[in-house]
Amino acid sequence: MFTTSDPIADFLTRIRNGQQARHASTKIPASKVKFAVAKILEKYGYVGNVERNDEGPQGTIIVELKYDNDHKPLINNIRRISKPSRRVYVGVDEIPSVLNGLGIAILSTSQGVMTGQEAKAANVGGELLCTVY
Repeated sequence: MFTTSDPIADFLTRIRNGQQARHASTKIPASKVKFAVAKILEKYGYVGNVERNDEGPQGTIIVELKYDNDHKPLINNIRRISKPSRRVYVGVDEIPSVLNGLGIAILSTSQGVMTGQEAKAANVGGELLCTVY
């Protein structure tokens, strides 16, 4: 079994690769943080239905991928910011605006995983996990 040193980057790469291959859905090894990020992507319409399957030792997350009318992926860019080798933490005043508000930044805060806008509203900073547009 392959283990990765950065499970969030692996999660984002599986979504990116699934869309490039025009798959209908992709399966990802489950964790609470990955499921929270997937639910945010679902909430903002970047992916379709997100389900958690708890079979097996770890379980899996099944993410339905979405495409536009021309069969192009809805996610143009999904990028890991904070990495195990270089953690990136931002205060509430340093949360970036992604593509002038057209994209979202996803943060891991003391109040859970949330978007940059939600973190600003809650007046909390945290680890900047990724940006999506």
